[in-house]
Amino acid sequence: MKDRLLEQAKHAYSPRQRFWALLVMAPVFLLLLPWALIALGTKLDQWLNWPPLLLLPVNLGLGVLLIASGWGLGLWANYAQFTIGRGTPVPLMATQKLIVQPPYTYCRNPMALGAIVAYLGVAVLFGSLGAGLLVVLGAVSLLAYIKLVEEKEMELRFGQDYLEYRRRTSFLIPHFWIRQ
Repeated sequence: MKDRLLEQAKHAYSPRQRFWALLVMAPVFLLLLPWALIALGTKLDQWLNWPPLLLLPVNLGLGVLLIASGWGLGLWANYAQFTIGRGTPVPLMATQKLIVQPPYTYCRNPMALGAIVAYLGVAVLFGSLGAGLLVVLGAVSLLAYIKLVEEKEMELRFGQDYLEYRRRTSFLIPHFWIRQ
């Protein structure tokens, strides 16, 4: 399985193929998942008898801020993967080059961080504790997958370069100071 994974990761795709993959997947992450989060979160709130946490100016302001900053970080990370890494976040179109430029200098998983922040913003915007709980559970699952699977694959693909990058760059919480 390891050999098959590495073989698949070595396959280079054209910019056009990568663009279409992103175009197909964008509605899933930008529309379908937020809709499902609110639908399931609302059901969970009702099931657990949790009231909505609605302070409209706060929910609106904080929710929009989190969504915009999460999407911004996610788009920046996507752009870096597409242009520098010559890949996509779609696992079948893995990056061909280790990305050690921003936003990947701040943390190793800016796309995951962006998604977590954006989906948390959706939960805040709608005042749903259930949606917030689903974001936390999804984040734990995603981060466990990254730690247990993706990091091993990156080590196999990029070797010592990845190990050095991993040593100097935090997993999720960004470091914004300049390193010497």
